[in-house]
Amino acid sequence: MGDERFAVISGGGTGIGAATAQALAEDGFDVLIVGRREDVLARTAEKIGVQLGRPGAVTAAVADLADPEQVAALMVRIGDRPVDAVVNNAGGVLGGDTATLAGLADVWRVNLETNVLTAVLLTEALRPALRRPGGRVILFSSIAAQRGGGGPYSAAKAALHGWAYDLAAQLGPDGVTVNVVAPGYVADTEFFGDGMTAERHARLVTQTLVGRAGLPNDIAGAVRYLVSPGAGYVTGQVIGVNGGSVLGR
Repeated sequence: MGDERFAVISGGGTGIGAATAQALAEDGFDVLIVGRREDVLARTAEKIGVQLGRPGAVTAAVADLADPEQVAALMVRIGDRPVDAVVNNAGGVLGGDTATLAGLADVWRVNLETNVLTAVLLTEALRPALRRPGGRVILFSSIAAQRGGGGPYSAAKAALHGWAYDLAAQLGPDGVTVNVVAPGYVADTEFFGDGMTAERHARLVTQTLVGRAGLPNDIAGAVRYLVSPGAGYVTGQVIGVNGGSVLGR
């Protein structure tokens, strides 16, 4: 496999994950995208390889990252290859019936599993393989973790912040950085499903200082910087990429 840089991206089949896979592949990384939909992953991997004229630049693996056994099987596939970047993009808002305590528990549990446990299991499984020095861990949070409004989703994303600080302290002596990217409203993703209307879009754009929605490439650009050699002195940070919807503090 040579000395090429290697990145693993969860939720890499669409939206921000796919844009990040393309950005890193353009920078010379070999990229493994991981998700639960084989057909979506395969199409994205093939499309990027064709566009770059580098077939195999992006490969795909199907796994439910909340399942320890499937994460372990993924590690067998990766083998002993050094990992330069782990980008934890998988996640989302999961709803359900909260009229009963049992239903409420289910909704909170699935949001924590989808947004926190997936990142924890993938990162911890790959932790021994992180290149030292030079490895990069990226966690995806959300503007919802900074200003609320998402209930269990907000809480789950906020949980990643505290864990990132601990992980940054643990891995810093090895020259490995850990950072959180917190996007604001990003159009052209599957995040909102059928819940986006013209009125809601306009309202979210109005909340920005730049007068537009974010795009997947905006978020990929932040990741591109954080995994680069030039970001070796940036760790333990929450990077807001939100058009000014929430100001840094």
